[in-house]
Amino acid sequence: MSDKLTFRQQQVLDCIRQFLSDTGMAPTRAELAELMGFQSKNAASDHLRALERKGYVRLHNDRSRGIQMLDAALWPEDELPVVGKVAAGLPIEAIENVERSVPVPQGMFRQRPTYLLRVQGDSMKDAGILDGDLIAVRKSNMARSGQIVVARIDDDVTVKTLKLGNGSATLMPANDDYSPITVGADQLVIEGIFVGLIRDAV
Repeated sequence: MSDKLTFRQQQVLDCIRQFLSDTGMAPTRAELAELMGFQSKNAASDHLRALERKGYVRLHNDRSRGIQMLDAALWPEDELPVVGKVAAGLPIEAIENVERSVPVPQGMFRQRPTYLLRVQGDSMKDAGILDGDLIAVRKSNMARSGQIVVARIDDDVTVKTLKLGNGSATLMPANDDYSPITVGADQLVIEGIFVGLIRDAV
């Protein structure tokens, strides 16, 4: 768990998050100082170092926009990002894919999800996962046979039940209209594990 932030540190973090959301990139230290009304870049740097120590950001001093938000910082503790159509080549929870964030109380799911993914299509309808639903996903690159996973094959992201065999992996739909997808285990990239569902009214 990350250390608690001071009021000012929380303001700096919210400022970085808003800038990222608006522009798709991190602010420079000079931009951050200006946005926060600091007299100098050094004041911004002091707050950034404190945020790094507490596990909210990673600083890459060789880049002008070298503020990397870590998972603890990207979203408030009681909110999760909703990932819409996933852009090819981008990490699934990349800021470019995020539609919005929604309140998700701590303890709503047995395991805390990392993000919510909007389901497209009805290939899992017999498992109760319908087109347009939001599924709660815990980021993980490993899964057990029988778990419902979010998987990436080449640049396509899909939600299916994982079945592991000898050197191969099969992604099983829950709808007879769809065929299982079998690939070599080395071709399959697990993005996360399904931990729950929210039927979204929006």
